[in-house]
Amino acid sequence: MGTEEATVVTKPRKAAKRSAAPKADKVLLDAVDLAREAALSIATPNAVGEHEGAVMLGERLAMHYFTCTNKGYHGWRWAIAVARAPRAKVATVCETNLLPGDEALLSPEWVPYDQRLAPGDVGPGDVLPYIADDPNLEPGFEATGEEDVDQMAFFELGLGRTRVLSREGRESAAQRWYDGDNGPGAAVATQAKGNCSSCGYFLPMAGVLRQSFGVCANEWSSDDGRVVSLDHGCGAHSEVHEAPSRPEPIDPPVLDDFAIDIEAASESS
Repeated sequence: MGTEEATVVTKPRKAAKRSAAPKADKVLLDAVDLAREAALSIATPNAVGEHEGAVMLGERLAMHYFTCTNKGYHGWRWAIAVARAPRAKVATVCETNLLPGDEALLSPEWVPYDQRLAPGDVGPGDVLPYIADDPNLEPGFEATGEEDVDQMAFFELGLGRTRVLSREGRESAAQRWYDGDNGPGAAVATQAKGNCSSCGYFLPMAGVLRQSFGVCANEWSSDDGRVVSLDHGCGAHSEVHEAPSRPEPIDPPVLDDFAIDIEAASESS
């Protein structure tokens, strides 16, 4: 028994209908004087400039634009919307606005308070907003009743605190410290004779960050009381010993006593 090939007939797809532009409305586009009067009613004196044109916004709805001549409003325009009822021969004013154009001077976009703060902005009496879903923090740990576990948690993980640093928070802090003035790339570190890891004033940190960071306890160092990386360094290293340079002898000045005596004798005569 023979097989017959099935024939699939596909219908051509209809092209998507494009939204037709609103039809020009002569009554609305000619209502320049009506639109100007509306602009003058809301503007300060002498603030309405030339008519910049009109556009159709929809069926029986148009917008007229006038230059705003107020100082400080360069590029702004008075926008007056006019409309008419079906089969009506008279235009009416719908809305009056002051809108920015393409070259308008605009104020910076508003940024929420908690996003405007930068490191170092917090001063005495300032309080940072609470961030419930801070990615740098994670829930702390409660006591388990096991002495060994609780001691470790208290020392390493922050027992008793509601939240502690998350992995993301630790990595962010470590990268910030390492790339800053307390890392190996700082100017004082590149000229140092020794690293902090071998200095007696270096105090290792607790937790995972002790593998890379500690605190400087040398009052003679510019990093005293600050977090420093193990490969940081400065000129106050406790184990670097350099022989003091000896001053080079300087020959005493030679005075010509004879010339001085002659000069003194000539003045006395």
